[in-house]
Amino acid sequence: MADRKAQPESDPTRDAMDREHVPGTSADPAIAPRLEELKRLFPEVFSEGRVDLDKMRAALGEIVDDRPERYSFTWAGKRNALRMLQTPSSGTLIPDGEESVNFNETQNLYIEGENLEVLKLLYKSYAGRVKMIFIDPPYNTGQDFIYPDNFASPLDAYLKLTGQKDANGNLTTAKPEKTGRFHSSWLSMMYPRLFVARQLLSDDGVILVSIDDTEIHNLKMAMNEIFGEENLMAHIVWQKRYVSNMTAKNISDMHDHILVFARNLNAASVNKIERTEEQLKAYKNPDDDPRGDWRAQDLPASKPYKAGMFTIAGPTGGKFDPPPGRYWRCNEDQYNEWLADNRIWFGVEKTARPMLKSFLSEASGGVTSNTWWSHEFAGHNKEATLEVKELFGGASPFDTPKPVKLVRRMLETFADENALVLDFFSGSCTTAHAVLEHNHDYGSNIRFIMVQLPEKTAGDSVAHKAGYPTISAIGRERVRRAIRKIIGNGNGKLAFKDREQPEDLGFRAFRLDESHYRRWIGTEHQEAEELASQMMLFNDPLVPGWTPENVIYEVLLKEGYSLTSRVEKIDAACPNTIHRVTDDVRPQSFLICLDDKIDPATPAALGLSRDKLFICRDAALTDELAANLALQCRLKTI
Repeated sequence: MADRKAQPESDPTRDAMDREHVPGTSADPAIAPRLEELKRLFPEVFSEGRVDLDKMRAALGEIVDDRPERYSFTWAGKRNALRMLQTPSSGTLIPDGEESVNFNETQNLYIEGENLEVLKLLYKSYAGRVKMIFIDPPYNTGQDFIYPDNFASPLDAYLKLTGQKDANGNLTTAKPEKTGRFHSSWLSMMYPRLFVARQLLSDDGVILVSIDDTEIHNLKMAMNEIFGEENLMAHIVWQKRYVSNMTAKNISDMHDHILVFARNLNAASVNKIERTEEQLKAYKNPDDDPRGDWRAQDLPASKPYKAGMFTIAGPTGGKFDPPPGRYWRCNEDQYNEWLADNRIWFGVEKTARPMLKSFLSEASGGVTSNTWWSHEFAGHNKEATLEVKELFGGASPFDTPKPVKLVRRMLETFADENALVLDFFSGSCTTAHAVLEHNHDYGSNIRFIMVQLPEKTAGDSVAHKAGYPTISAIGRERVRRAIRKIIGNGNGKLAFKDREQPEDLGFRAFRLDESHYRRWIGTEHQEAEELASQMMLFNDPLVPGWTPENVIYEVLLKEGYSLTSRVEKIDAACPNTIHRVTDDVRPQSFLICLDDKIDPATPAALGLSRDKLFICRDAALTDELAANLALQCRLKTI
């Protein structure tokens, strides 16, 4: 053993003896990436793999604030929320072909499951790839929160809550503790989800969170802490109603809030949006300028600019100075250039104060969005309900949808034509609907990931009576109906003749479930016979009833491959069944074999090389074959 330790890391013999294993749990989105960055910046504060806080304080010097009274943001349960964040998921995502549309062709995803567990499972594959996140989380109305945040066993809590697991209690209905009315409970639910969401955003990505007055202050504090208050991009006010509530007890509630944070404000950008008919009406051409319609802009500006303090002589002899405390937005030379170019307007009678002509033909790319989103601009709640009713034949199975126009404004403002968009409180799937319509109208290739808990619908509800037992069932059906509507309106084809990629009218459906890997549960008394029995089970690391397709998707996810990867059975002249997994965003595919035994002839038939990854079951290899494979390729086992 001493000789073996002395061998270099690249020694093939050591590689054969220390074969790698496919991870059994999700990657850690909380600690691992920050720890690596900390090691890079402050290597001196690490001692035996742990952070020495005294050394950290010394390294940071006066920046450390350890005063007994200092500004901080906390709540009852924050420590448990952080523990929840740091608990890796031991679950997996199971493909569901029957619930999918165009499974093999689409790049869109619909995932049914508890969203924090799902986000943890997506982290390794999608970290840094999402351009825009929009969520409309549960508002704190004093009702129960159905999200089962139990850091000791989050997956078990989810399975029991949704009636998917017996657990000796035949638990089939959700009866969470009635703590929804507390701000602390709401924050503990939101904080870990927002934290992982930030990790999924690209450097130029943005997240938009819709909320009402009850938690806007707490939400902003939490997002300041997670994203950094310097990355607040906007606080949008959306007019969700177009008329006042005549039965309101006090003042009619007409708006919701949308907080917009960037992963990195310096890298983020905002697209200009098309002008509305109302905005276009402001452009006219009263002087028949050959450059076309224009609108008058103020020449004065509030920015202190000494060179902008001069007197302008009007065409009829009038004299004009900037208003008190203001300046012209240009110096005298620039003004004279604009005047000579017929860009200064003194009104029809030529006696009005000077204005600058802004030509529609020169204002490319539309207008910049602002923080007031009226119902004409971004839709309203009534419009959203009517949209769902139209899709579902007259009765809405979902009570609180958002309008498609609202999400389309977000896409137009913050997404590019190939963006990946995530909504992990997807509800009735307004976001997916908006993406499909936007792609159809503009020829873009935006892809979506929808995540929704299979929350049960009430037994006497419109949804339940219509055959939708869960919110996730409503969401999937809405996407199907939106696809059928697009196909019906355009025969499944776009008018864009130069479109490089076919229109993506589909989605891959997945659901959260327990891992196919056996978990060590131990024994209560640690008796020899019980331990031996437990250990015998681990001769095969996979649980009874596993299927190759489900295991392949679990492996590819835990290896950091996208859920839209291509899984193909290859026609290799070898006695084993081999699948190739290819992810277009990764430079390397991998081969996987889940047969009980690997035939010695298989490696040669596959043409393996040192840069290729081959995955198989540990029990399928003899020691000799494992050693030979480790010499030929990068070997990982289950």
